Amino acid sequence: MPDIEYAFLADAAETNPGHKFHVLGGGITRIGGPTFPLVHAHLALVVGLLVTAPETKREHELGIVLLDPDGRDVTSATGSLVARGNDDGRDNIVTFSVDLYGIRFPSPGDYSFRILVNGSERKRLGLVLVRSGGDGGIQISPAES
Repeated sequence: MPDIEYAFLADAAETNPGHKFHVLGGGITRIGGPTFPLVHAHLALVVGLLVTAPETKREHELGIVLLDPDGRDVTSATGSLVARGNDDGRDNIVTFSVDLYGIRFPSPGDYSFRILVNGSERKRLGLVLVRSGGDGGIQISPAES
């Protein structure tokens, strides 16, 4: 089964399979805001999927689930990809990014992104939301009523 070689959150990312990827503001683990619920304008989830040679050219289902501090789903998404690679029998790392727009965080606390491959959780990323007067340029806005 494919595994996650790396995964992280960033302000923005551009990925093109088989090429270098570009990241702006990578390594986000904490977001602050003055009021809750709050809406974060944009995050990019960057994932490097390690696909072994026998798993190449097969379709793989990917899932992302954001859990709140109580373990409830905030939002989720699923999709699929077919890993392409060289025919040299080597494993491949397929890098992709998922743009996450307008995520609504109901309260401060410890959130987590679950990353699933073919229905199995392969990685979990933590994200701490704190009540603050601002957080070094991370832009958020109160949720609309």
